[in-house]
Amino acid sequence: THVQDQGWQNWQSNGGVSGTSGESLRLEGIEIKMDTRGYDLGIEYATHVQNQGWQELKSNGVMSGTEGQSLRLEAIKIQLTGADATQFDVYYRVHAQNVGWMDWASNGGEAGTAGFGYRLEAIEIQVLPKGSPAPGLTGQPFLENK
Repeated sequence: THVQDQGWQNWQSNGGVSGTSGESLRLEGIEIKMDTRGYDLGIEYATHVQNQGWQELKSNGVMSGTEGQSLRLEAIKIQLTGADATQFDVYYRVHAQNVGWMDWASNGGEAGTAGFGYRLEAIEIQVLPKGSPAPGLTGQPFLENK
């Protein structure tokens, strides 16, 4: 992830947290790639950017979001691609300003907030075999202020 005042962080893997918590720093951009371990898998993701809304889908390590524009990420959605994508679920959750860690979204669902002006501060991602239990609660991964 690209973090306010810190720039690009080191890559995380196996569900590691990327970003910060308790430092009031916004995520500005994200790159996601995966170790396919021989499977025909890819990953696509889109971010909701301050003042811009949802960006187009990016894939396999291409940056989504912005760099050097001081714009916060507010939400994200992630999905798997490839012939073997039906064998797996992708789960992800975000740490949002004024909310904290939110519940887990999966397979293209929205995670984060809209209409509040809250920044994303951190993210966790896990790819699990299809039908595995979710890594945690899944009831409220996204909040919208309509």
